Amino acid sequence: MHTILDDTLDRWIRETAPAGDLTCHTLALNEQVGAATFTAREETVICGSEEVARVFEKCGARARIHRASGQKALPGDILVTAHGPVDALHIAWKVSINVLEYASGIATRTSRLIAAASQGSGKVRIAATCKTFPGTRELSAKAVLAGGGMLHRLGLSETILVFDHHAAFFPSFEELVLAVPEWKSRACERKVIVEAATLAHAEALVTAGVDGIQFDKLPSPELTRCVQRLRTARPDLLIIAAGGVNETNAAELAATGVDVLATSAVYFGKPADIGASILPKSENGNSQDGE
Repeated sequence: MHTILDDTLDRWIRETAPAGDLTCHTLALNEQVGAATFTAREETVICGSEEVARVFEKCGARARIHRASGQKALPGDILVTAHGPVDALHIAWKVSINVLEYASGIATRTSRLIAAASQGSGKVRIAATCKTFPGTRELSAKAVLAGGGMLHRLGLSETILVFDHHAAFFPSFEELVLAVPEWKSRACERKVIVEAATLAHAEALVTAGVDGIQFDKLPSPELTRCVQRLRTARPDLLIIAAGGVNETNAAELAATGVDVLATSAVYFGKPADIGASILPKSENGNSQDGE
């Protein structure tokens, strides 16, 4: 599982406590030692435990991971524990609860979406788009992977995906189709995928040699017909369904025979419900304090 690098963790800590924890300083708690415990309150696919443990260590505490990213937790399961100076625990706790709740929420929704899609096809893959809130893509991507999904694209430098916004700058659709061989030559190490609005456009693009077709918000009956026709022409063609993919329609869309369901739905929803406590170390017990 990918581990997020220190520069990102440092930014999270600096954003949370640019000059330390004023409350702990005012209450003169800096010299005391405590123990922090994070616990699942609902069935959850966990993500971010590794980052949380390192945040605690960066703040001056010691941490132990009980549930790693990608593992499932049931209500009451302990996820991460830590012990150390109280001010360090409070700074790390404020960063960590957000990381765990938001990332685990994405991971859990990804897992549920995969389960829903498998009712229509056991072969379809769930791919999360790059439609994340700015500055959160690295953690969001890890959460998708923790939930069992794949990444549609991390950014514009990674894949070639031609939308109607690009097509609008060609004099005609026919001239766009004629340009496909040149695109493939320029990017010979990459697949060329084009979004098509109709079956006729998709067939023309396939004949021109594109590696994949993406359909956006196409109704399932029409999508099924497109998949069947295109598979006859090119059995190896990558076919992606995008736009409005969620838990309620994933099975129906998967049953059309597409290879991939591309979605941003996993990013939007309730964070995971995770409890956190910070107590004097003796009250928490050695079994849960990271020792």
